[in-house]
Amino acid sequence: MSGRGTSQVEALRQEVAELRAANAEWRQRALAAEEMVCVLKAERDQQAEVMAAMTAELDALKRHVFGKRSEKMPPMSREVKKKNGETPADAAAAALKRKENREARKKLPTRRIEHKVKREGERCPHCGRQAEDFKAVGDGVKTDMWEFIPAHFERQEHVQETLACPCGKHIVTAPGPARVVDGGSYGPGFIANLLVSKGSDSIPLYRMEKQFLRLGIPVARATMVSLFHMAIERCLRPIAERIIELIRQSSVVLADETTMGMQEKPDSAKAGKGYVWTFISEKLIGYRFSATRSGETPRDVLGGTNGTLVVDAYSGYNKVCSPESRTRAGCMAHVRRKFFDSLSSAPKAQQALDMILELYLVEHEAKEKGIVRTAEHLAMRKARSAPVMERFRIWLLEQQGRHLPKGPMGKAISYAVDNWKALTQFLKSEQTPLDNNSSERSLRVVALGRKNFLFVKDAITGANLAFLYTVLATCEANGVNPYLYLTDILPRVQDHPASRLDELLPQNWQPSVKPPDTA
Repeated sequence: MSGRGTSQVEALRQEVAELRAANAEWRQRALAAEEMVCVLKAERDQQAEVMAAMTAELDALKRHVFGKRSEKMPPMSREVKKKNGETPADAAAAALKRKENREARKKLPTRRIEHKVKREGERCPHCGRQAEDFKAVGDGVKTDMWEFIPAHFERQEHVQETLACPCGKHIVTAPGPARVVDGGSYGPGFIANLLVSKGSDSIPLYRMEKQFLRLGIPVARATMVSLFHMAIERCLRPIAERIIELIRQSSVVLADETTMGMQEKPDSAKAGKGYVWTFISEKLIGYRFSATRSGETPRDVLGGTNGTLVVDAYSGYNKVCSPESRTRAGCMAHVRRKFFDSLSSAPKAQQALDMILELYLVEHEAKEKGIVRTAEHLAMRKARSAPVMERFRIWLLEQQGRHLPKGPMGKAISYAVDNWKALTQFLKSEQTPLDNNSSERSLRVVALGRKNFLFVKDAITGANLAFLYTVLATCEANGVNPYLYLTDILPRVQDHPASRLDELLPQNWQPSVKPPDTA
């Protein structure tokens, strides 16, 4: 090969090498561009998720603060009634409630006030006779007026009769009044009113101080604080602890927790927050206070017991939800709330809400038939609720890949899928409720207290408040007037045999004396 040919081949080889190098460089640039596109897509998806979450939170906040009531999530009872219309059972229940209200009003003390005809100048326009000659017609025209008589205090001067034998060697003195605190100057009714006002009505002590002053009796706030703690620690704590023990023994327990501000936190010089936990078994409602939200409180209350625990997905309950302890049952109301919050960004969430409504329609029908927690109720769930849950499961899996994982709809779907085993527990037992709403309702008094008196002083005060909540809530759940109950129980419980403490529990309480006249 000539020199000229060799040089051409070398030139071609060099050109090929240059093209290959350029090709490799462009490939690297293309890969870098693809990587950049992937990064940008990921950032875009992440930003879209954040924007969707922020939009959903903003919509929920606007509904809560500024929205009409119709824009807020309606209670399931209203949705069921809208679907079914008013049933004969609803009408009968309303009529029964009206009758109970009428009967309650009839029991109120009645004061007869007579209004006399003015006789001066009154005469018959027909015969001219004066009013002195008029005769009464029947019992007169009667009308009822309901009036409020302000509460009042009285100073009771108790005089214990003392008798002496003529022989001069024996003296007998009548027993004194019942006291909650030895040597105390405040009677059971006063302390009961203080406890009910604080625990049931969430009235701060400083407001009670002002009320008492208006009614004519100055009571220092420090005195009320002392009475509050002494009455609970000496009298109500054993009753509250016994209620918690009975809840421990129950096969189905509902639980939830919420925050409560605490002024003095044990491990910090700064104010912090504690937690109030509620545990419910039918008509028994117990509360516990703790300085943290760890799972120690559920373990202390329910550790070593068996049965079902109906809770949300919070991991703090994991310590008592295990094969060796309690089976975890989920809350369909939590699922419903998450899909409702997704409606503004994902209209398809309405399909989930419609299927959840079908489940509640079954529960409503069982209640109307009076078969709740019976074998017939379970059969109805398996025949009608189980197919709905299967449709719901398939729908969730179909929708799971179509929505941003961290968006409101994606989070709602993930919550339902991840907790599916717990959410289907109600299909296995007629004793397991569909939701955890009862425990959420029991925490409303805590939320109201948090709004009114903001915080508790320390963990001891929080624990005593939880004991008080336990007794008062169980009273109300069993239809017992908490004021009458405490007025009777406070002087009795300290001398009552511990082996017969169950006699003094709200659900078993029998008054020792006739209830006082509240007029």
